[in-house]
Amino acid sequence: MADTQTVEPVNPVDPETGKQPRSVRVVLLALMITMMLAMLDNMIVGTAMPTIVGELGGLEHLAWVVTAYTLATAASTPVWGKLGDMYGRKATFMTSIVIFLIGSALSGMAQNMGELIGFRAVQGLGAGGLMVGVMAIIGDLIPPRERGKYQGMMAGVMAIAMIGGPLVGGTITDNWGWRWAFYINLPLGVVALGLISAVLHLPKKRAKAGIDYLGVVLLTVGITSTVLVTTWGGSEYAWGSARIMELIGIGVATLVGFVFWQTKAAEPVLPLHIFRSRNFTLMSLIGFITGFVMFGATLFLPLYQQAVQGASATNSGLLLLPMLGAMLVTSMVAGRVTTNTGKYKVFPIAGSVLMIVGLYLLSTMDTGTSRFTSGVFMAVVGLGMGCLMQITMLVAQNSVDMKDMGVASSSTTLFRTLGSSFGVAVMGALFNNRVQDVMSERAGALGSKITEKSAQLDAPSLAKLPAAVREAYQDAVSSGTHSAFLLGSVVAVLALVAAVFVKEVALRGAGPKTDDESAQDAQIPPTVVEAV
Repeated sequence: MADTQTVEPVNPVDPETGKQPRSVRVVLLALMITMMLAMLDNMIVGTAMPTIVGELGGLEHLAWVVTAYTLATAASTPVWGKLGDMYGRKATFMTSIVIFLIGSALSGMAQNMGELIGFRAVQGLGAGGLMVGVMAIIGDLIPPRERGKYQGMMAGVMAIAMIGGPLVGGTITDNWGWRWAFYINLPLGVVALGLISAVLHLPKKRAKAGIDYLGVVLLTVGITSTVLVTTWGGSEYAWGSARIMELIGIGVATLVGFVFWQTKAAEPVLPLHIFRSRNFTLMSLIGFITGFVMFGATLFLPLYQQAVQGASATNSGLLLLPMLGAMLVTSMVAGRVTTNTGKYKVFPIAGSVLMIVGLYLLSTMDTGTSRFTSGVFMAVVGLGMGCLMQITMLVAQNSVDMKDMGVASSSTTLFRTLGSSFGVAVMGALFNNRVQDVMSERAGALGSKITEKSAQLDAPSLAKLPAAVREAYQDAVSSGTHSAFLLGSVVAVLALVAAVFVKEVALRGAGPKTDDESAQDAQIPPTVVEAV
């Protein structure tokens, strides 16, 4: 399959100063604030959930507070990308921010669990456009050769949010109340809206065809069914239950129907021709696997450190510091190197190798592993993910035409989101089954009863167990994490295979240009980004 080199409209570096114009820097600040909103929300809300349940009740519906947000985000992601391509990036992005803020305000005012779940779905609809909008606007403003360092900065924002989110959430909940976990989004969102409205000016677009409503419906039902299978399977319902089988059938049927319809639609919501690019398809696969591994790791590492190494749950965000810190540094370095050299293939390959090795090392942890040793293992995984996180988006965007920038960004984001859902589900099922088996072997009927409803015990529950049962549970958690991380290491091999076949298409926009590149640039109307 041939790769289509992205032709960028303008290099926003001032040739006299060698710096970005002030307006572009202001827009990038607004984009980082918006990225922070999208990443912080679930981290903050997760910390506040025990307090929310204590006030609103509805413990049996607790999972839906997260599931409703995740479903709405995943289902709306490709739609936002297509709307941006059809009607213009700026208006679409600002609309998604407004919807997100409305959902945040309503969630903060919720009086019962049902209202909170509904308002979280509204918030998720807006969140689906935040990440896509950030990446697509960077794709519009910054040439691929320059884009690496800015997407590395965005990866840094993601890492900071994942580290600081639980700490911020705990502080807000303890001092201001859980409702401020949602209200905190409002001032940040208003600042981002103001900055984008004032300084971001992109060419207006007019759609030549209407929205592909049937495609939107089919894709939404397919994604919803897939996420529900991965969320409910093995927890709410047995994997072989009628409900899970029904969801699998609906998901498969609607996704097959969606693919067929995209070949007939006048303005498809997800143009299949973008997958003719080998690089785009490979980056979608690598993004899926990165999501699979990353969110599985962030779920099980704190559990291991709390249950086995005796760490405090209060500082759960800090437990991941070695991994996220390494990811932050590597993302920045990878972005700089890509900008300076225009070379990027080495990063998917090196990142995949580091991820395989790091996950294998994590699978060797047992009850005697020290925090320092586990921290080193986490750092290896972080180095690998740092090489992959933003390079996948950069190469995907570089593999499509400008008119498909939005759907390329949304598709890459969607595959990473789906990967995270599958990772949490599959690794979670493997972990839970292993914990229950070991508890049954080591502690008999009492062990089976303790982990009957959940293989994840909180610190107070763990402290109440008899010493022998507590030791058995620590062994069980070690065994469970071994199985989960070993699976992650095997899955990461697929990312390495995909990375080997990536074709290094030259990134445009920086450094000396060839005569052909200069001639191409001269034929392209400029994107206007200016201060008002």
